[in-house]
Amino acid sequence: MSGFKTLDDYQFDGKTVLVRADLNVPMKDGAVSDTTRIDRLAPTLTELSQAGAKVVVLSHFGRPKGGPDPKYSLRPVVDAVSKAVGQKVAFAPDCVGPQAKEAIANLHGGSIIVMENLRFHPEEEKNDPGFAKQLAELGDIYVNDAFSAAHRAHASTEALARLLPNAAGRLMEAELKALTLALENPERPVAAVVGGAKISTKLDLLGNLVRRVNLLALGGGMANTFLYARGTAVGASLCEKDMAEQAREIMAIADQAGCEILLPRDAIVAKEFKAGAESQVVAIDQVPADAMILDVGPATVEYVTLKLQGCRTVVWNGPLGAFETRPFDAGTNAVAGSVAALTKAGRVLSVAGGGDTVAALAAAGVEDSFTYVSAAGGAFLEWLEGKDLPGVAALKG
Repeated sequence: MSGFKTLDDYQFDGKTVLVRADLNVPMKDGAVSDTTRIDRLAPTLTELSQAGAKVVVLSHFGRPKGGPDPKYSLRPVVDAVSKAVGQKVAFAPDCVGPQAKEAIANLHGGSIIVMENLRFHPEEEKNDPGFAKQLAELGDIYVNDAFSAAHRAHASTEALARLLPNAAGRLMEAELKALTLALENPERPVAAVVGGAKISTKLDLLGNLVRRVNLLALGGGMANTFLYARGTAVGASLCEKDMAEQAREIMAIADQAGCEILLPRDAIVAKEFKAGAESQVVAIDQVPADAMILDVGPATVEYVTLKLQGCRTVVWNGPLGAFETRPFDAGTNAVAGSVAALTKAGRVLSVAGGGDTVAALAAAGVEDSFTYVSAAGGAFLEWLEGKDLPGVAALKG
C-alpha cells in the first residue's frame, strides 16, 4: 500500500484543504455517544489548522433517503469535533453550492468547518463526476482521512481524489502502514485469529487468509460450522450446516497452501444463553445434544496461545465466543490478553479490526495494547478479503 502522499508532502499555509473524514458516529439523545472516530481524526485537523490552512471537513452521516433530513444532519456532531481539536469549529448548511462557498470564504487561516452531510446529495453515492467537480471547486488540496469509508467508490472518496492534489491524512497513513506490515509485507510466521457467528459472511476473507497466513485460529459460531464439516457433533449450537461443503473447501485450500487451521479442542457449553447461565467445560467431541457451544474452553485457550507464541505477526477479526455475556467472554479475553502480552514484549506485531472486534478487545481491556486496532468495519474486512479499496487506489492513482 505504498505509493501515496502524506501531509509531509505539502505546504498548507494559505491553502483550503478538503478533508474527507468519517463522522458517521453513534448518537444518543442528540449528542455523540462514542467519540473514537473523532478523536482519531483530530490530529490531522489540528496539524492542518496549525499549518495555516482553512480546513474543510467532508463526511457522510447515516443513510438519508436522497435528500436533506434533519435526523441525519451533521450539525450535532460539531460540538464533539470542537472539543477534540480544542477550538470552535464552524458549520455549513450544505457541502456544495453558494452556501458552502460563502461559508468557506468567511473562514480565516487555521479555521475548521464541518460541511453538511454529503449524502443529502444522491450524486455522492453514485460517484457522480459533476458532484465531485462541485466539491473540488471548494478547495486546493484533498486529504482522505477516512479509511473506514475507503471501500466505497463515492464522489468524495474516489472521484474527488483524482481532481485535486491528494494525500492520506495521519489516520489513513497509520492504517495503511499497519495493514501493509500485517499482511502485505509481514514478518513470518503470520497468524490470523478469526471469530464471529457465521462463515457465510466471511467466505472471501477466509479464502484469502488461508493463502496468506501460516496459522488460522477459528472461534465463535463459525468454528462450529467447521467442526460439523469435519464430522463433529455440535449439539444445539449455532451452526450453518448448509455451509459445510464451503468449510471443507477452505480446509482443503489451507492444506494445499501450508496453512494450519486451529479448531477448538474443548468448549464452554450451556443449555440456555443468558448472563450467569449454568455452564460446563466439555471436550469438543462431547457436546451434549441439548447444549450450545458459547465459548472456547481452557484447553483451546492454552493450545492457541502456545501456537501464537511461535508467530511474529497476528491479525485478529471477531470474538471467539459470545463475549457480550459472561461467563462466555473468558476465551476471547484470555487469548486477547496473550496477544497483548506478546505485543508488549516486542515478540509480535498485532493488528485487529472489523465488526465486533474493537468492542471485544475493549471489553478484554487490551484495546490499547495491540500494535494497531482499526476502527474501520467494512473497509478492514474487505482489505482482509484481498480486495482493492477505491478510496485507497485513488490516492495512489
